[in-house]
Amino acid sequence: MADVVNAETRSRMMSGIRGKNTKPEILIRSLLHRRGFRFRLHDKKLPGKPDIVLPRYRAVIMIHGCFWHGHDCHLFKWPSSNESFWKDKISRNKEVDARSRQELTLAGWRILTVWECALKGKHRRPLEESADEICTWLVSSNPDVEIKGVILK
Repeated sequence: MADVVNAETRSRMMSGIRGKNTKPEILIRSLLHRRGFRFRLHDKKLPGKPDIVLPRYRAVIMIHGCFWHGHDCHLFKWPSSNESFWKDKISRNKEVDARSRQELTLAGWRILTVWECALKGKHRRPLEESADEICTWLVSSNPDVEIKGVILK
């Protein structure tokens, strides 16, 4: 299937997509900061340059866009144009994520992954509920956790 816009328009659209300081990241940082947590951003010394680093809690928070990280949720849909490029791209992203998680775990870091679908879309969770869950996890000694859009109890 052909793209619905020309190459120049698509290029302009794609160049506007941020890799860091995204709306979901800023939202989570704001929630944490209001609750008294202090953190570093995108620490280049750590594998995968985690979005939020909380050294005091030996914890990192990864905020993943469902499309870019191939999340199995309602926000992810394989593009119908340039399929092989996108399959390769998203597969590489998943491999890098897995490698970064493994290296962080081996270095003694706890990892929290917040998926975009937890913050937006039809299955989003109330923000305060997500913030409560993040804060509870930070002060606990629990290892890796994922916060997804659908609440599983």
